[in-house]
Amino acid sequence: MKILVSNDDGITSPGIYELAKALSEIGEVTVIAPHTEQSAVGHAITMKIPLRIIKHYINGEFFGYAVDGTPADCIKIGIRNILKESPDIVVSGINNGANTAINIIYSGTVSAAREAAIMDVPSIAISVTSHDVMDFKYAGKVAKSIVKLVAENGLETGTLLNVNVPNVPEEEIKGILLTKQGKSKWDDVYEERTDPYRKNYYWLTGNLIDVDEDLETDHFAVKNKYVSVTPIHFDLTDYKTYEKIKSWKLDTD
Repeated sequence: MKILVSNDDGITSPGIYELAKALSEIGEVTVIAPHTEQSAVGHAITMKIPLRIIKHYINGEFFGYAVDGTPADCIKIGIRNILKESPDIVVSGINNGANTAINIIYSGTVSAAREAAIMDVPSIAISVTSHDVMDFKYAGKVAKSIVKLVAENGLETGTLLNVNVPNVPEEEIKGILLTKQGKSKWDDVYEERTDPYRKNYYWLTGNLIDVDEDLETDHFAVKNKYVSVTPIHFDLTDYKTYEKIKSWKLDTD
C-alpha cells in the first residue's frame, strides 16, 4: 500500500514524524509537507508565485519532501510531480489542536485530505485535540487502524474521514465513535496592541461558543474522551434549502 503523508504544522513537526513512523509498518510512506507551519490556511492554493521542493533529512537520513506552499499545494504537486501517480491513500496529520466543529473549515490539515478527495484519492485527517500534546503514539496507532479499515472497505469518492483524538493517556480513552460535525464556533476578537514604534496592530483571539451536547457530534465526543471519526465531503450544497428554493420565482420579470 502506497501512503502519502502530509500536514499543516510543517515537515519538522513531531506529529508528522510519529504518523510516518506508524504507517510505515503497514505501507510504503512518502512524506510531502509544508516547509513551514501553515495552520488555519484552509484550502488555499498557490497561484502567482513559484513553488519549490526541498528534500528534508533527519539525522542524515532522507525523511520527505518540503514544499514552500500550503497543505493543498503539497497534495497537488506531490501527486502530480513528485509521485507522478495517485497513492492508495493520503493521511494528513498528526495535527496539534482540535479540528472539530467550525475548525474543520479553517484547517489546513483537513484541507490536505480534502484536496486528496477532490483528486479521487481516499484520505484521512487526524488531530490531537490540544496545542500541548503529551504523546502522539496513540494517535499514530489510531491512524494505522483506520487506514487498514479504509483499505479493506473503501470510501465513497469525494469523502474523507476527519479523526480527532483527545489529549489524554491511552488508558483514559473511552472508545471510538462515529460522529457528525458539531456546531460550536468561535467568537473572534482582534485585540488592538501597540508595537515599540507606537504603531497599532491587531492580534486574533476569541472564545469558543460551545453549543454541542450530543456524543454524536465530534466536539462533544472528544471533550468526553472519545476518539471521533467524522465522514465529510466537499459538496457544500445545502440540499434542504435547495428543495425549498425550487418554489421561488428566480426568473426576473
